[in-house]
Amino acid sequence: MREPIRTYASVFTYICISLHVRTHKPIRIYVIVSASSENIYARGLLCMSCFSYLCVCFQIDSDRMNQLKGIIYAAVSSATFGLAPFFSISLLAVGFSSFEVLTYRWGVATVVLLLFGFLAGCNFRLGAKEFMTVFGLSLFRAVTSFSLVIAYQNIASGVASIIHFMYPLAVAVVMIVFCREKKSVVTFTAILLSLIGASLLSSGNIEFSGGDTGVGLVAACISVFSYAGYIIGVRKSCAVHIDSTALTCYVMGLGALFFFLGGMCWEGGIRLETNGITWLYILGLALPATAISNITLVKAIKLAGPTLTSLFGALEPLTAVLIGVFVFKELFTVYSAMGIALIVVSVSLVVFQEKRKRV
Repeated sequence: MREPIRTYASVFTYICISLHVRTHKPIRIYVIVSASSENIYARGLLCMSCFSYLCVCFQIDSDRMNQLKGIIYAAVSSATFGLAPFFSISLLAVGFSSFEVLTYRWGVATVVLLLFGFLAGCNFRLGAKEFMTVFGLSLFRAVTSFSLVIAYQNIASGVASIIHFMYPLAVAVVMIVFCREKKSVVTFTAILLSLIGASLLSSGNIEFSGGDTGVGLVAACISVFSYAGYIIGVRKSCAVHIDSTALTCYVMGLGALFFFLGGMCWEGGIRLETNGITWLYILGLALPATAISNITLVKAIKLAGPTLTSLFGALEPLTAVLIGVFVFKELFTVYSAMGIALIVVSVSLVVFQEKRKRV
């Protein structure tokens, strides 16, 4: 019986590859034949034929395959970065200070990214001018991270993440005001929508137990503009020519140094953690929420482009909101949903406008 089954699979493979790569009929044929067969060997062989057909399809259309990979990388990057509030708040809950959380986060992530960079053959050499530029950029990035942790301590983590997600709007505003970029109706519409969305978010219960709502909102807003400054700095300086992985390593490494010095000056030092559970929180914050999210972000931009990558960035605050609701029992209302939707729409408008400018 094995020879005829192998022959049938070969015939199906030949027919399917001969058809147009965008048709879905061959896949349905495989599923029906495989599901109807009682022979386990037949099921396995026909499923393998289906898999080989899909591989051939993607090899024929390599651009589509690269875009699909880029989309997957973008989704992974945004979703993993959205885990940052969970691990940050968990470390704060066991007694870590903001400086300790960020020292461990950026320190461990820097080591991982350095290993990744060396294995990938990245060039880490910088000239004096490049180093000074990276030093300045790392200050903006450090302020972003520190202000976000302060926001997590004072308001609902989902709200803080949604406010931070408004950074593309801040980029657009700064470019118009300081870089003389052309004004646009789309940009002002997006800003108006985002302000309405932020108002709807603020109208709900955004308080965090024991926190100061005013301080939390101000800190979240600072994170928006400091991150916008970081992005504009990368675009408008010599940093744009530095390898992405090398740039991220330097920014994170310098950030870890800043936070370590801050902890030594204002907190009396950085603890040496030995608890296993706490180290799981540290590794969760440093690996998925930092190292992996940054590595996959670079790959997503290269394969899918900055526009699609930015759009999938919406998964970042949505992940944080879901964790806030289901893990930290944060209140989620109709106004919250409307506010999130308006902010996502406003950011998407700015992203699409940027794409049209580049075309």
